[in-house]
Amino acid sequence: MTTQTTFTLHPSPLGDILLACTKAGITQIIFQEGATAMTPEPEWAYDPTAFKDVATQLDAYFAGELTDFDLPLAPEGTPFQLTVWQALQTIPYGETISYGELAQEIGRPTASRAVGAANGRNPLPIVIPCHRVIGQDGSLTGYGGGLRFKKALLSLEKNGRLEVEEQLSLL
Repeated sequence: MTTQTTFTLHPSPLGDILLACTKAGITQIIFQEGATAMTPEPEWAYDPTAFKDVATQLDAYFAGELTDFDLPLAPEGTPFQLTVWQALQTIPYGETISYGELAQEIGRPTASRAVGAANGRNPLPIVIPCHRVIGQDGSLTGYGGGLRFKKALLSLEKNGRLEVEEQLSLL
C-alpha cells in the first residue's frame, strides 16, 4: 500500500510554489520558476485545503512576520542527507554558515562537498533553510531555486525586505 500524496500550488513573491504532503507531513516545497520546477505526479491528488497551515506560515515568512516554522516535515533522502537537513534547521534566522562549518557541525569535517550536494537536494527549501549556507569566502554559491532566490531570502532575513532581482530572458 502506497501513501497518498496531496499537492497544491501556492502563490508567493517568488512565483508559484508546489507544495506536496503525505499523512506523515510535508514532502516537497518546490519553486516553480527556474530549474527546480516540478510537475505533480499523475497519481497525486490536488487538495489546496490540506495546506492551510503551510500557506499561512509561508505567507507570514514572506511578510517578515515569521522566523521559525512549526510544520510536520517528512523529507525523503539518504541517512546522510537527512542528517544535513536536520542540521540546517539549527541555523538561526538571519544568520549564515559555510558548507565547511556545516560539515564540521555534523561531525564530517572533510565532507563539505557532500554537504553541498545534500543541501542542493533539499526538498523543503525555505522551511529547511538551505539558503543560509554560503561559501567559505562569504560568496553566495548554489541554490536549487537559483541564486536570485537565495539572495532574496537572505535579504528578507537580514534586512526585512524581499529583494528579488529580475531575471532576464534570452527567449
